[in-house]
Amino acid sequence: MASSNVKVKAGTRPPWVGLAAAVWVQMAAGNAYTFPLYSPALKSVLGYDQRQLAMLGVANDIGENFGVVAGVLCNSLPPWLVLLFGAAFCFLGFGTLWLAVSRTVLGMPYWLLWVALAIGTNSNAWFVTAVLVTNMRNFPLRRGVVAGLLKGYVGLSAALFTQIFSGVLHRSPTALLLLLAIGIPVVCLSTMYYVRPCTPALGAGGDEEDAMQDGHFAFAQVASVLLGAYLVGTTVLGSVVKLSDATSYALFGVTVLLLLAPLAIPVKMTLFRKKKLLPPMETSASPEVEEPLLISSSDASPAPADDESEKVDELLAEGEGAVVVKRRRRPRRGEDFEFTEVLVKADFWLLWFGYFIGVGTGVTVLNNLAQIGTAAGIADTTILLSLFGLGNFLGRLGGGAVSEKFVRSMLLVPRPIWMSLTQTVLAVAYLSLAYALTGGVVYASAAVIGVCYGVQFAVMIPTTSELFGLKNFGLFYNLMAVANPLGAVIFSEELAGRLYDGEAARQGQHGGGGARPHTCIGPECFRVAFVVLAGCCAVGTAVSLVLAARIRPVYRGLYAGGSFRLPNSAQQHR
Repeated sequence: MASSNVKVKAGTRPPWVGLAAAVWVQMAAGNAYTFPLYSPALKSVLGYDQRQLAMLGVANDIGENFGVVAGVLCNSLPPWLVLLFGAAFCFLGFGTLWLAVSRTVLGMPYWLLWVALAIGTNSNAWFVTAVLVTNMRNFPLRRGVVAGLLKGYVGLSAALFTQIFSGVLHRSPTALLLLLAIGIPVVCLSTMYYVRPCTPALGAGGDEEDAMQDGHFAFAQVASVLLGAYLVGTTVLGSVVKLSDATSYALFGVTVLLLLAPLAIPVKMTLFRKKKLLPPMETSASPEVEEPLLISSSDASPAPADDESEKVDELLAEGEGAVVVKRRRRPRRGEDFEFTEVLVKADFWLLWFGYFIGVGTGVTVLNNLAQIGTAAGIADTTILLSLFGLGNFLGRLGGGAVSEKFVRSMLLVPRPIWMSLTQTVLAVAYLSLAYALTGGVVYASAAVIGVCYGVQFAVMIPTTSELFGLKNFGLFYNLMAVANPLGAVIFSEELAGRLYDGEAARQGQHGGGGARPHTCIGPECFRVAFVVLAGCCAVGTAVSLVLAARIRPVYRGLYAGGSFRLPNSAQQHR
């Protein structure tokens, strides 16, 4: 897709059709968030302790976020083939887990289930890479909004799967695993044709077209918010009132209609098509054209003639017959970086470390959400997952929209500022859980931590593309995503898992108030872990502030005047 010989679909409607199809893929790509729904079955049926369960949570996160291979291949493979790889991994991984939990196959070793879970959730990396890279390139001037919207639907998928698990599948872990193994691949196979590279909208239509595009994105955002509120409402209703099967199926039918809402945008564009003159420079409008999706720095308009120092690097020989060669100069922030070039940039590692702190601590809460609720005396922990999922969705959607608004304002607020603010809030939430572990605090903290966790994704994605370009964005995004499973290993498995098992063992030795084996009750189960997480977030806040200060000149170059400018020439970067 980054190649100059990529076939793209022309027209204004295909990108919106692809975005509507991407919504369904993104909802399927949230299958890693279902781990708290079937993890109790892994623990009870297979007899695992909390540390073994936490290590399976690490496999869940490693699979979900190890997308380096997908990031490399997305530049040479069409999106439909990338999605096909993801569907195959989903079927293989979750199908193996279903065989174990349903006892269809007995005696599966722990390592095999660990690998199967990693393979199953690795489908997410292929799904997300295909739709995110394609849509970021199809809408290059709305990167923050697109990233927030698409990643928001991934976060919202936790509430969707909770609704399906509670209402349609009658809380059956085996039925859920079967759905993940068969249902998700079917969804991706049904939509993969529509996720395709299209001619990007570069603002040639003027203010009227920009306003129309903003209106379409606003509609998609409102539809997603309504879907999120509806999902949480139905989940709470199902936990309070016993719903009949017919009612549950009817509620799920409304969910499907809300998921179809973004498709109304291309339908409206078809029914109310506006005729407009082509720009003078365009002489043809063939249905499919061969053209680059991005304007790379090497294809940009020439620099001024007096700037010869940027065009010629050195003379290889002196005197008559001297040979002048051009060497690729190092790109500036905002231009297209190569893999080796980005690895030596301090900005990349500052962004990676700040993101690592935010998502690493957040995923620790997500992986241990059921156990945190049990420790606080909450009987039904599915509501916690719904609250976290709704918060995660709002954080992703709002983080993308709010950061886009402020970065285009007169203040030119760098996006990492929002990472620092939310990590400060995370620190307060962790301290609240450490010293006031009650039902109300856990419910509120689950929602707040979900919001802050979601903001990390919404900020990291457009920041990466703005600093290092869209040419290799798929690879750079997946390099950033490695922070999530690494944080799960360090914070969830090594920190929270060890401390939880130690406290559970201590309670068991002293009677533990009737606690079951490997079950911990009370605030001591996670207190030390939450204090450590709060301290890490304080460090992450400082790192994000340093990054924001360093890259503010980049945003002055990209967004001065309130609109995004593609970095087509070196003179646009200071």
